Amino acid sequence: QPQLVESGGGLVQAGGSLRLSCADSERTFSHYAMAWFRQAPGKERDFVAAIDWSDRNTFYANSVQGQSTISRNKYNNTLYLQMNSLKPEDTTVYFCAANLAVLVWEMGTTTIPVSDMNYWGKGTLVTVSS
Repeated sequence: QPQLVESGGGLVQAGGSLRLSCADSERTFSHYAMAWFRQAPGKERDFVAAIDWSDRNTFYANSVQGQSTISRNKYNNTLYLQMNSLKPEDTTVYFCAANLAVLVWEMGTTTIPVSDMNYWGKGTLVTVSS
């Protein structure tokens, strides 16, 4: 069973930055789309950012546009989410996700459904203090 393991969460002050990492230890997803989602307690899991199979196209939710950057290093099989200018409302658990299917999203897409992804990490907690 392919595994995704997130890291990099923690406590940061408002206005600070964090870089989340997602390790794909089995090199399963290096040529497939991957994404970050986040979920607050009692709420739905929301799309944050995604990168397509080619790494040429990235997609962001409106709430993080200009604040976050998704990237992938295929040499170490790691997906990243660089988050800047963090706000207290960014406090939640962030999940890495992937799909072993060829997914094609329209350019400019700002929301990707949870159902598009079928492999998930266990999450990493980000806490932004005011």
